[in-house]
Amino acid sequence: MKQIDLLKSGNQLALKAFYGEHKSAFLFFGNRYDLGQEELTDVYQDACIVLFEKLKAGKLDDINSSLKTYLFGIGKNLIFKRFKQKAKTVDLENIEIVNFEDPFEEEETLEERRMRAAFVKLGGQCQEVLRLFYYEEKSLDEIMSILTYKDKNVLKSQKSRCMKQLKALVKKNG
Repeated sequence: MKQIDLLKSGNQLALKAFYGEHKSAFLFFGNRYDLGQEELTDVYQDACIVLFEKLKAGKLDDINSSLKTYLFGIGKNLIFKRFKQKAKTVDLENIEIVNFEDPFEEEETLEERRMRAAFVKLGGQCQEVLRLFYYEEKSLDEIMSILTYKDKNVLKSQKSRCMKQLKALVKKNG
């Protein structure tokens, strides 16, 4: 019986052998990307699962490449997907949106002064979007009508760009 047939049938020995046969080559291949060994191992395991499921479902009956090449292609796509997800994640842990109009605040911390200074350097549109969203806690739909945005995705992108600018300014002034 051929390896592909054994894998399609879910033969545990064939699955383990295939997994072990290509793991070190995949980890070597994955080292060119900025991921740790543990994360690369996770990606490899996920790629193997995807491959085995596609084989079992009969979706690779007409495959033109080797299983190893196909596995590496899946892995590469999973790596890029992780990078994409990380890029979408905005780390607000180190940035605190402060109340810029609090007259009762007696003493500003150094971080609050940096935030205020960075906020003032933002363009007026960014200031308005962030003020409405974070300070006045308006929804994106409310902000759309207030600032006459026609598309919610455009507003989301604007808010994201403004936060990136604010983070960069805070970091620069820090």
